[in-house]
Amino acid sequence: MKLALYLPNFRDQVTVKELEDLTALAEDLDFDSVWTLDRIVVPEASDRQELQYPFGMMTEFPKALPVSARGQWLHGMPLIPWLAAKTTKVRIGMSIIDTPYRSPGVLAGEIATVDHLSNGRVNVGIGSGWMPEEFAAASAAHIFPKRHKHVRETIEIMQGIWTNDLFEYHGEFADFERCGFGAKPVQAPHPPIYFSGLKDPKRSAARIAKYNLSGWIGIQDTPEELTKWRGAIGEELEALGSARTIDQLDICSMIWFVITDEPTDQTPQGKGSNLLIGTAGQITDNLKRYKEAGLSMPLLWPPFADVPVSKTLDDLKVLRNEIMPEVEAA
Repeated sequence: MKLALYLPNFRDQVTVKELEDLTALAEDLDFDSVWTLDRIVVPEASDRQELQYPFGMMTEFPKALPVSARGQWLHGMPLIPWLAAKTTKVRIGMSIIDTPYRSPGVLAGEIATVDHLSNGRVNVGIGSGWMPEEFAAASAAHIFPKRHKHVRETIEIMQGIWTNDLFEYHGEFADFERCGFGAKPVQAPHPPIYFSGLKDPKRSAARIAKYNLSGWIGIQDTPEELTKWRGAIGEELEALGSARTIDQLDICSMIWFVITDEPTDQTPQGKGSNLLIGTAGQITDNLKRYKEAGLSMPLLWPPFADVPVSKTLDDLKVLRNEIMPEVEAA
């Protein structure tokens, strides 16, 4: 099991120094990767719990974001080249890039450049987005009904640009003749692409299989849910005649992480469950269950509030030095 850190750049208050300290520790502790969160806006309607859909379109949550409209959070995309300059070993990525907010060709060219800045350490997480209010703020309201198609076109364009000297594309969201887009990525044939789909295992599996993607990223998935996702993706790979099996993919999930002094309620509460929030013993037990279920990389996600970065720094050390040896020995 690889470890990844989901940086808390989306908080009411966060400083560059805090993100720098977390990243430096993740590298010192030999984490596999560090990821940022993609958020364009927090609508004022969120403060009144009046978004069109609940957070992430997940019914367990209110129609609100966990950060206020006046929050002083930091955007995820500009942090990626900064992370490339601040690190030497850990891989870097954004989970996930909402493709409808970006031009596919521009995105592909910029990611290739960042892959050079990091000497080949970029991961690419992509998804469709879920918040109509954010689409409007990103001048992409017209894409919302067709956002899943935009993801497909983006994958095709990125892979085409990264693997051809000249590339042309004629689709609904991009239509251009043969062009060169600059340097190719350091990683061959291109950086690993992770698909994030939270609702439909079959659709996610189809994307991963068709485009030969490197893995899938979920959110707050229980071991039982991961077993279902692995099964669906594995079946689709087989049905499409893929040369790869499910064991060759990274199965990941973004999971809230805090070590507590007292035991937490582990009663199933859907996406709101305390999966990796609990005592060191509880987290050890749950990580063993995750390992058995096939979770290859948890993206450890400090909560949005009430947990200072100093606490997370201490928790990460305990995780690496005390908890993971027991998990790996199981």
